[in-house]
Amino acid sequence: MESPVFHSTFNDLSAQKLYALLQLRIEVFVVEQNCPYQDLDGKDPFCMHMWFESPEGRIEAYCRILPPDLSYKGYASIGRVITSLEVRGKGAGKKLMVAAISLTRQLYPDMPIKISAQCYALPFYEALGFVAIGEEYLEDDIPHKAMILYA
Repeated sequence: MESPVFHSTFNDLSAQKLYALLQLRIEVFVVEQNCPYQDLDGKDPFCMHMWFESPEGRIEAYCRILPPDLSYKGYASIGRVITSLEVRGKGAGKKLMVAAISLTRQLYPDMPIKISAQCYALPFYEALGFVAIGEEYLEDDIPHKAMILYA
C-alpha cells in the first residue's frame, strides 16, 4: 500500500506530530550525520511541513517548504529533506520531493525554488530538474552547493 503524503502549516500540527517530525530531523541530521547544529532556526512557524508515514504512523520522510524570501531573496525553498534509514534508497526521497515541488508550485506559482544540497546528493536533485550554481561551500562542516529549480 502506497503511503499518503501529508502537509500542514506549523500551527495545525499536533504536538505529537511536531515531536515526531523534529525527532526524525534530529535523528538524521544531528545523530546519524554526527553534526551538532541548531535545527530550530525560527523558520518552522512560517513553513508548510510535508511528510509521509508508515501504516503504523511512523514518520518515514519529511521536508519543509519555505515561502519566498524566508531563506533566499527572490526564491521559495525546500529544506530539511530527510528520509528514515528504514526507507532510504527505496524511492522515498523522490516521492517526497516530487510532492514538495508540486505543492511549492501551487503555493508560489512562477517562483523559482532554491535549495542548499549536500554535495553527495547533487545527482538526486539534478534528476528532479535542479541546477547547481556557484561554488561548493561548507554548511555545518558538510559540503553543500546551491541549486535552483527554475519556474
